[in-house]
Amino acid sequence: MRAPLIALSCLVALPASAEFELSVYLGTQSAPHSRIEGENANGEFDQLIEWEGKPFEAPPYYGIRAMWWTSDTLGFGVELNHTKVYGDEDDLRDAGFETLELTDGLNIITANVFRRFPDAWGPFTPYIGGGLGVAVPHVDAEDGENDTFEYQLTGPAAMVLAGVSYDINETWGVFGEYKATYSSNEADLDGGGTLETDIVTNALNFGISYSF
Repeated sequence: MRAPLIALSCLVALPASAEFELSVYLGTQSAPHSRIEGENANGEFDQLIEWEGKPFEAPPYYGIRAMWWTSDTLGFGVELNHTKVYGDEDDLRDAGFETLELTDGLNIITANVFRRFPDAWGPFTPYIGGGLGVAVPHVDAEDGENDTFEYQLTGPAAMVLAGVSYDINETWGVFGEYKATYSSNEADLDGGGTLETDIVTNALNFGISYSF
């Protein structure tokens, strides 16, 4: 009887010691140049593209995160990061595109692991984290004959971040962080074409968290 009672006590205690945290954030986001390769109605292309982030234009850049802190230092969770990129018109013209945007989201969905450091900086708590997942962008591409306008699952993705949080009270907190994401994208274009590109985004995020 003693062993089952001890196991039951542990199961009952686990949820009580865990902390669930929901966060939302906005921020400023950019993306360095990257190559696009593939084929569209104008033939094969292999072009270096300058990307713009335009984080404050609709639809804005944002993120939603859910974390389960199993202890004061270790947490696991999931996240949707609605990042976005716009291709430079001159570069796109050389590749046979009129427009190429991943702007209703170069959506990055990841499963995350976080490590935080309580009491390291007084009332401020530094943390680091990383995650692996997938890219689900809204592909908006026009090549003069075909118009691709749809969500696609385009490939694997990863993210890393470092930040600092501050608890306003036992329930609410605020945070700021630097976040980098990587996605390897392979999209299908209307008319039988293809598009491949690896995209890195850099962001400074500022958000609010609710714990329960």
